[in-house]
Amino acid sequence: MMVRRNHRHMLVLLLTLSIQSLTQRRAEAFTPIVSRARYDSTSPDRQICKTDVCGNASQFNKLPSSSVNLDVDVPFSLFPREFFRGVIRPAVFAVTLSFATILSLPVDNARALAQTEASAPASEVTSMTAATPKKSAYDETWNLVRKYALDQSFHGQNWDEAYDKYLAGLDLSSTNDEERIMKATKNLVASLGDKYSRILDREAYARIQKFDLIGVGATLMPDPVTKEIIVGAPPVAKSAADEAGLKIGDVVFAVNGVETAGRTAFDIIDQISDDPNAGVVTFTIRSKGNDAVRDVTMKREFLEVKDPVSYRVTETRSDGTKVGYVRIAEFNSIVKPKLEAALRDLESQGVDAYVLDVRGNPGGAFQSAVEIAGLFMSDKLATDVVDGNGVDLKFRTSKDKIVIDEKDPLAIWVDGRSASASEVLAGALRDNCRAVVMGDTSFGKGLVQAVYGLENGYGLVLTVAKYLTPGGTDINKVGIVPDVSREDALPSAPGFLPVLGSDTSRVDFKDVLRRMDSKMCAPIS
Repeated sequence: MMVRRNHRHMLVLLLTLSIQSLTQRRAEAFTPIVSRARYDSTSPDRQICKTDVCGNASQFNKLPSSSVNLDVDVPFSLFPREFFRGVIRPAVFAVTLSFATILSLPVDNARALAQTEASAPASEVTSMTAATPKKSAYDETWNLVRKYALDQSFHGQNWDEAYDKYLAGLDLSSTNDEERIMKATKNLVASLGDKYSRILDREAYARIQKFDLIGVGATLMPDPVTKEIIVGAPPVAKSAADEAGLKIGDVVFAVNGVETAGRTAFDIIDQISDDPNAGVVTFTIRSKGNDAVRDVTMKREFLEVKDPVSYRVTETRSDGTKVGYVRIAEFNSIVKPKLEAALRDLESQGVDAYVLDVRGNPGGAFQSAVEIAGLFMSDKLATDVVDGNGVDLKFRTSKDKIVIDEKDPLAIWVDGRSASASEVLAGALRDNCRAVVMGDTSFGKGLVQAVYGLENGYGLVLTVAKYLTPGGTDINKVGIVPDVSREDALPSAPGFLPVLGSDTSRVDFKDVLRRMDSKMCAPIS
């Protein structure tokens, strides 16, 4: 008899995994993670929410209702109730203020899989047979795939039959054999025929804290009934939130003294991430069964996070143009504040033309790409995320977050190893006529993966959506074709832009301005 369980509150992080092997091209790539976290729950007392890759909650109000969650970047904004299932309801959004962005790294590198958190609500058994704890990870995985997989044909198989097929031969009445259960779970996922979907072991899943924008391991979401912000999933084991005693269902009234009522996840995340050096964060909470309101101060920890931004003034041209070069190595939890600081420093030095280099950057947090685009252009469409049922969510850049003059010429360098979040950023800037893309055709990873935390500490990476550039281009397996190829760049210096090199002498900023001003990029409203 098949047992179906609604997955426990799963905090999902939409992620675009990156390149499977930095030496392998398109077919083997792993897209970077989309950083927003999504939350899902089908139990009667919790509504499903999607993670947000997106922007303002108001954007979600335009979406239909249903029962799926999307997921996404970490700065999180609340996601509508069911996004990737074909419907979304405005009142429900999920937000993980914890593992913020996900990084996109080689698939064979466990750290590349570090994504955001996940956890799930109480399970609901709809079968005559009671679900056993030993099989819960299998049930959770089966349910998640059923609800959120981009390929709703499940690689041409009957998903109900697949449930029984991969459990065949397992004796679940004896002592718990996690190894066999997880092997069956891996086989179940492998049957999807998707090289990006996989099971993460506990160690790989734990590493996602590297991309935690908040740094405390807690997931926040709106309560479906009261609309209060609550801890929506069990805190990550041994995280600051876990050690502070936060529990699923705790109501969070304020963060650092600012009330959460009526605020989107983006607001909350931005509030906290605006000061990346703050060593602590304080939640004002009330626990279940206890009317007392108390402050819980937690230490923020960002594991193994390196500064992904390097920059310098490279030259001052004969016409007086001062050129600033900025390289982004990956889209991790601190990339936005680091880039913002770099741009402000370059501005203070009188820079008035920029080269943004994402060559060799395999991606990372989806949300970071959207936020970074907002440093160069205000309130513009950054990307569309579309699920298997055709439901799409449009993500726009923030208003009034621009750091440099929108008229300053901007060129962005890409190559065949620029993937996922790098392509989101390049596509957003190019399609909005804000930048000219130079170099080689990018990797071409246009799929979105979500990372779900399972009850036993393992994680599920699942392809749940695809994304399009603002102009509606599907870049999967195609990549972003540069406006100016390396062969067409100015021949003023020998060779052309060696990987990781910062020579900007071959960038023709007059041509960049001409292309931007003439709207050769087919501007997006």
